[in-house]
Amino acid sequence: MTTLSVPGADLYYEVGGAGPVLLMLPGGGGDAAVFDVVAGSLGAHFTLLTLDPRGYSRSRLDSPHSVDQRVEVQSEDARLLLDAVSPDRPAYVFGGSSGAIVGLDLLARHPSRVRRLVAHEPPSFAVLPDAAEQLAFVQDVHRLFREEGLAAASARFVAGIGGTMKGMPSPATPRAEEMTARLMANAPIMMEHELRQFTSHVPDLAALGRVADKLVLAAGRESRGHLPYRPAAVLAQRLGIELVEFPGAHSGFTDEPEQFAKQLVEVLTSR
Repeated sequence: MTTLSVPGADLYYEVGGAGPVLLMLPGGGGDAAVFDVVAGSLGAHFTLLTLDPRGYSRSRLDSPHSVDQRVEVQSEDARLLLDAVSPDRPAYVFGGSSGAIVGLDLLARHPSRVRRLVAHEPPSFAVLPDAAEQLAFVQDVHRLFREEGLAAASARFVAGIGGTMKGMPSPATPRAEEMTARLMANAPIMMEHELRQFTSHVPDLAALGRVADKLVLAAGRESRGHLPYRPAAVLAQRLGIELVEFPGAHSGFTDEPEQFAKQLVEVLTSR
């Protein structure tokens, strides 16, 4: 557990396990500890590198005020972290939800740093045929957050994505309890400074097309037919690669951690 100084912030990160480096990028408002449920299974195969994205949990901004999150800034943070921890070899990368968007940008901008990326349900709503409708939905969630508060906005968002984002397991350890408190504090920041910014981001398909052999686009089986599944499917079609289904829904690695981790190992190391 340590920190890395990057432009504008100090990043908190953790390293554990053994083997080639696997960088795990959490979804919006998440932090390093959300991957605890799969750390034991994955740590037998990889050196796990997890972080709190800038402005969340234990990663502090130089500014005293929260600022809008930018995909390219978070992906540069990931690149700098890989340079510090794994300077000589490319790393495996997993990104879930907003972390998948960050992973796609990292691969597009710095393909030499990535051995293989699994991008699980990136909420890139701007790539959808009905992008205007889906981005209007996000704007409505933000309006509710401003006018009625976090609970109303969260309920609208969960309903809009078909209930595919399930709750985290109940805290059973002091570390889990501390994580839960941090995630609750992160949620308003995510709602104000990340949700609209990330869902409107369009990945660099030209750059990704040149390194599509390093990319696995993934979605949860239980998300099929719902909004979180669709961007990964569209991106896979446009890039001419297979969409790989994983156990669970949008929160698959916490829904079915053992099966999810097993498949993740197989997909990352299959070629």
